[in-house]
Amino acid sequence: MDTKSMIIDVSTTLFQQKGYIGVGLNEILKTCNISKGSLYHHFPNGKEELLIACLQSMSESITTDIEKIFKRYQTTQEATQVMIEQLIDTYNREGTIAGYTFTSIVSEMASLSNPVRNACSSLYIKMQAIYSEKLVADGFSKETADSIAVMMTAAFEGGIMLCLTQKSSHPLKVMLQLLPKLMRID
Repeated sequence: MDTKSMIIDVSTTLFQQKGYIGVGLNEILKTCNISKGSLYHHFPNGKEELLIACLQSMSESITTDIEKIFKRYQTTQEATQVMIEQLIDTYNREGTIAGYTFTSIVSEMASLSNPVRNACSSLYIKMQAIYSEKLVADGFSKETADSIAVMMTAAFEGGIMLCLTQKSSHPLKVMLQLLPKLMRID
């Protein structure tokens, strides 16, 4: 792994664990075992530029996982059920689902930085597009599919945050029972 990728991977984990404000450059330098010059060589604009690179990396990882699931299953209902089950399994196995959400970063930084807000918005838009496309294939109108996709994104982000704060997979188990039912065309 090259230095830039290593800095992004390590920093992503630190940002997810401690938030943007809770992680100082010195901690990133120490954890990565690099010099300040090396960090600024790869991220000339500093910590915010690094955060945006971390968000972009998370975006690629998250959307790739979602796309794989949604392409593998015939309906949105089936794909959503499998996705929630995988999140529950991850939480139960690891005690966290940090790699699938960045809500804590959004709540900290989105109002303070337009570039960070835009990077976060881009991921949410990509997620919603995946959901909406599958819902349209299931027979929903584009307008209804787009609305449900927004609700799905909010439900996933909220469900993950509830699991992390409650230290329980119960919120995702509730979603598993209810969310797929909302994707039926009557």
